[in-house]
Amino acid sequence: MNVAIIPARGGSKRIPHKNIKNFCGKPLIAYSIEAALASQLFDRVIVSTDDPEIAKTALFYGAEVPFLRPKELADDYTSSGEAVAHALKKLKESGENYDYVCTIYATAPLLQAKYLQQGLEQLKNSDAQQAFSVSSMPFPIQRTFKITENGRCKMFTPEYFSSRSQDLEVAYQDAGQFYWQNLNRKPTDIPFGKDSIPIVLPRYLVQDIDTPEDWEQAEFMYQIIKQRESLK
Repeated sequence: MNVAIIPARGGSKRIPHKNIKNFCGKPLIAYSIEAALASQLFDRVIVSTDDPEIAKTALFYGAEVPFLRPKELADDYTSSGEAVAHALKKLKESGENYDYVCTIYATAPLLQAKYLQQGLEQLKNSDAQQAFSVSSMPFPIQRTFKITENGRCKMFTPEYFSSRSQDLEVAYQDAGQFYWQNLNRKPTDIPFGKDSIPIVLPRYLVQDIDTPEDWEQAEFMYQIIKQRESLK
């Protein structure tokens, strides 16, 4: 049995009410719910929230909200992992046990069902414990630098200053969309380690939404993708 859990607390600071703010015509969380349902992978699609308004929105778009998350698990320091663990515990107390859980972020309007399907398929056909969305870095990390306290530059790896971009190894980052876990296996390494399968997404489908600028960028990306699809 498979369950999708979408953590969505109500206390967003930088973008108030972010999870249900209108994004190109629908509440932001609606896109994650719809992608989960469209994948046809899940016995249940559950939203974990402390906020009755988010719960109402989630129900409208087809998710379940069988319980509200306690306030102590909905502050700025609560991780999505803690929220998912709480939801799984509540489900287990009601007699439900699952083989696979997929944590889907509520802030993933570019998520496509086919990548959820790919993640589960690859995880099932492996001895890994996790499969999650990643994307390649847009610029070689070997040539990045920081700004020092006195306003100057300092490279993290200065030995690569003269290297050509095409000669440097490609690096990847967490795409922040979904995280499949095999609940019958215990991890033996860090989440970004040998127990995890990377599901590589094209960069145009990846955008963190933490600031108003991120939000605007994500809307531009979404609109361009929809325009392109309409021309096919």
